[in-house]
Amino acid sequence: MPWYALEMSAGNHVRALCRTFAQFARFSPCDIANCHMGYRVPTYSCGIPPLTPRSHGHPAPLNIWRFAANYLKPVSSCCMHTQLTPWVQRINNSSRSHPPVRDITSRADGVLNVFDRNMKRKQKNWAAALPNAEHYNYLKEEVGGRIADRVFDVSRVFPLALDVGCGRGYIAQHLNKETVENLFAVDISENALKNVVKTEIPTSCVVADEECLPFKEDAFDLVVSNLSLHWVNDLPGAFREIYRVLKQDGVFIGAMFGGETLYELRCSLQLAELEREGGFSPHVSPFTAVNDLGNLLSRAGFNMLTVDTDEIEVRYPGMLEVMKDLQGMGESNCCWNRKPMLHRDTMLAAAAIYKEMYGNDDGTVPATFQIFYMIGWKPHISQAKPAKRGSATVSFGALEKVNELVSKAKGEKVK
Repeated sequence: MPWYALEMSAGNHVRALCRTFAQFARFSPCDIANCHMGYRVPTYSCGIPPLTPRSHGHPAPLNIWRFAANYLKPVSSCCMHTQLTPWVQRINNSSRSHPPVRDITSRADGVLNVFDRNMKRKQKNWAAALPNAEHYNYLKEEVGGRIADRVFDVSRVFPLALDVGCGRGYIAQHLNKETVENLFAVDISENALKNVVKTEIPTSCVVADEECLPFKEDAFDLVVSNLSLHWVNDLPGAFREIYRVLKQDGVFIGAMFGGETLYELRCSLQLAELEREGGFSPHVSPFTAVNDLGNLLSRAGFNMLTVDTDEIEVRYPGMLEVMKDLQGMGESNCCWNRKPMLHRDTMLAAAAIYKEMYGNDDGTVPATFQIFYMIGWKPHISQAKPAKRGSATVSFGALEKVNELVSKAKGEKVK
């Protein structure tokens, strides 16, 4: 009997099973794979191979200003139209027929090729072409407003700014011309650029990949990015590209999803697939850890780093509505080894588990989005530098007497 039938006829059994699996509530796919399969999975790998089922088989247009040529470099070196590594069909020893599965491969430059960038471009184009596309922008608009607040915290005017992975202009709509005088908007989706929200800031739209920005070095005073870099295969390379196009003393302010994003959906799908099909495949893409993010920014050359985290919880009527909104945002899974289809029984079982394990008293279910906000500066001689080692005049042990020291110093000045 499937899980959803158990919930309707004997809900207590579902509750008991869910309590048994509750320990996996915040485990990552790699953690569960280690427990279930008995072998170690690389930290950044999302290529968890699906187990053999035990019961049944798986049946641009460019809007460029006149002075754009001063900032653009030849696009021949861009990787927008580069052919990715062909699919590799996994050979399965089972006698049952299985659809071909695409393995995670490595590119010629040694970068782990996790995401199908061409598929992500199609997903974003499809989402941007929806007649009610603005109804799915609530999350990116909220995060875009928080990034704009961080831009306002920097007390300076930016003559030229770059928005990497701009979408429909989720950051620009919160900015004004007193802070940013000119803006370049870059996205992989041409449909999103066609529907960019009009603002008072003069904006040029460029179709380009985040991994290879078609701009000259030292071109921009400010670079911002809103929930786009988590789909990049070469994240260190993307940070290096942002560092390259920034002027000295320029600042990068961005946001991307963290590792706890959609843990409710991930665990519900994994538990349902384990019960119904005897194994699971990744349905939620891998995300970067907060400590790795700081290391990557530092390795790219940024200094005076600031990385903070926040969680946004959105309530939905059910799991199916969560997945529908993710599709409308253009955030569907695009891993190379993604499963071609999700069975109806597994989907209904996952919805029942989701509601039982995470449901609210009002009948809704939560979806958690962990957001990492990052700020990094390109070095310049005018920036503050740490004092030399051993130059301190007060020890940390004397901090508890700071009031006495301050009053004593004021008394000496009066004399």
